[in-house]
Amino acid sequence: MAPAERIADAHPLDRLLRSDRLPHIWCPGCGLGPIMNCYVQAMLDSSIPLERHVIVSGIGCTGRVPGYVNIDSFHTTHGRAIPFATGLKLGNPDLEVTVFSGDGDLFAIGGNHILHAARRNIDLNVICVNNFNYGMTGGQLGPTTPRGAITSTTPYGNPEEALNLVHLMAALGAVYVARWSALHVRQLERSIARAFEKRGFTFIEVLSPCPVGFGRPNELGEGLDEMRLYRLECVVDDDADLADCAIDLRAHRPLVLGEFVDIERPVYGEWEA
Repeated sequence: MAPAERIADAHPLDRLLRSDRLPHIWCPGCGLGPIMNCYVQAMLDSSIPLERHVIVSGIGCTGRVPGYVNIDSFHTTHGRAIPFATGLKLGNPDLEVTVFSGDGDLFAIGGNHILHAARRNIDLNVICVNNFNYGMTGGQLGPTTPRGAITSTTPYGNPEEALNLVHLMAALGAVYVARWSALHVRQLERSIARAFEKRGFTFIEVLSPCPVGFGRPNELGEGLDEMRLYRLECVVDDDADLADCAIDLRAHRPLVLGEFVDIERPVYGEWEA
């Protein structure tokens, strides 16, 4: 094949991507590309018309996803994606609203908002990309940084316990809770499709490599090395005790993935007095 020969004129997902915004800002080896692809593919496979889908984010590397997806998109202020999405949903109940943001945005700056959205069972989908640090702003400690991990603000190791996101969301009453990694793309796509089908607050955590901000100081290697870690260390157990699903990348404990919660309960706005 001659070097200049074109093998395709278009990508199957072109109509759902804002190609004028490319190339993207993400580092080589980041997991956000395959994760965003799963979201877009799940939208195409769903029976919900594309014009009803809306995506909302806060700030951070993950917060840039709405800028690349060619549907109605909102890039809001830091930690405020959930209240913005709540207003959007309550004002336009027919919309399928997805919050696509990072662990720091959702559980540090925005921590109070996500707690109450989950307990109220507001009809939102939340995809939380967990890369264990604040990647965009210099690799600082975040609420999901594993204990002992090196970050730019914990050069001697994080002394704090990390938040166990799936345990927390299940305890607050989310009607669907799942965890996958950026390597488990088929399972992730199916989980997002399932979240679209559910009414109420759904939560999907996705473990993602951050080779520059987190992988380098913790000697995890490049993005592909962290993907290899997921292949070796992840186990799928839908019935796992969520209290035991905390993540410690350096302890060589299994990383437990799965669809942990799939229940029904009254949705906010339809409660009986």
